[in-house]
Amino acid sequence: MSKKVPFNLRAFRKMALIEKRRLRRFLTKIEKAPPRGLEKITQNLEKEVWAEVDCLACANCCKTMTPTFNKSDLKRISAHFGQTVDEFKEKWLYKERSTGDWMNKKQPCQFLNLKDNKCSIYAIRPDDCAGFPHLPKKMKDYVHVHKQNVEYCPATFKIVEKMMAAVKPLA
Repeated sequence: MSKKVPFNLRAFRKMALIEKRRLRRFLTKIEKAPPRGLEKITQNLEKEVWAEVDCLACANCCKTMTPTFNKSDLKRISAHFGQTVDEFKEKWLYKERSTGDWMNKKQPCQFLNLKDNKCSIYAIRPDDCAGFPHLPKKMKDYVHVHKQNVEYCPATFKIVEKMMAAVKPLA
């Protein structure tokens, strides 16, 4: 098992840019023909990944992506700020035309403290953030999500690399 090493976001972004095609091709193969025992393999690999990755050293997801805010998120977070849902939306969010999803107006996320990479609303964060990067979910049902996240999230990147080694015949 690897140990956590100091994280370099710039180096990760460069590596992800170079490797994302290869990792996405592998995920497409997994999507089309999931190998036997995939869920067990990914559950074991996930433990290794979290022993190696420190989200607070990175926060790339909060810096470069936006969660979608569901109705429950909107009610909970706007109440926290003493705002109506409409006031909260007006101040912080925009509605994505193609999907109708409510998303952050700006990046990095307005709730991210850039000094320590901590979320200022962590206890009430959007469900999308709470579930990110969706690793413990059924891998075959989330392959499409991992294809996107592989270039943004070191944990996703690492689990896909480890999967490639664990299921060699498909790689």
